[in-house]
Amino acid sequence: MAEFDTVRRTSAGAQTAAIDEGLRAHMNKVYGLMSVAMIVTGIVAWLVGSNDALLSLFRDPVTLQPNILGWVIMFAPLGMVFFMGSAVNRMSPSGAQLFFYGFAAVMGLSLSWIFAAFTGYSIAQTFFITAIAFAGLSLYGYTTKKNLSGWGSFLIMGVIGLIVASIVNIFLASPALMFAISAIGVLIFAALTAYDTQKIKNDYLQVRTQPGGEAMAEKLAIFGALSLYLDFINLFMFLLSFLGNRE
Repeated sequence: MAEFDTVRRTSAGAQTAAIDEGLRAHMNKVYGLMSVAMIVTGIVAWLVGSNDALLSLFRDPVTLQPNILGWVIMFAPLGMVFFMGSAVNRMSPSGAQLFFYGFAAVMGLSLSWIFAAFTGYSIAQTFFITAIAFAGLSLYGYTTKKNLSGWGSFLIMGVIGLIVASIVNIFLASPALMFAISAIGVLIFAALTAYDTQKIKNDYLQVRTQPGGEAMAEKLAIFGALSLYLDFINLFMFLLSFLGNRE
């Protein structure tokens, strides 16, 4: 009997180790995909934003007001996110990954104006602060024993409210409303970073033993990378409105 218990404990320990190893590999892939997307976005944004000729295709180089193409580029990432949510399941993992990187490039076009509006130092400083905050929040979401799933509905409603308020403020151009949007945005996307990290972890643990779980996990990694990428970008942009120094 003692020998049976020893074998059982050894088997359970090996199974737990395999799960932990698979989860670590999954999370590493999520962060790797996110990092590559961030690099793509940064390169595209810098190349366009630091070149007046390229930037003028989308915005007035003096006022930075978007033209018709600029409006299209501004809202294109939002449309691509909705499309990705419904289309990725029909794509191969490699196709979904390529679409994700294409999305990151379009996001770079959408954000390129910040290199004309803010000093390079303030952009770098804000990025560094965002990276530290993001790392801490994501680590909390990964390690906490607290169930954060109850935050989901509240945070999604908050994001929808931010989108609506931001669109309204495009026409109102109210500094007070912009300040409120930025402050609330920082709080919402800080919470989303922890929430999404825990969700990515839990989703992997749910699908790993299902039939076709490996292919599902590959696509979940892409969706997870997209979620954390959007959390980081939005957190960065809202912090930049507080910390950025204008050119």
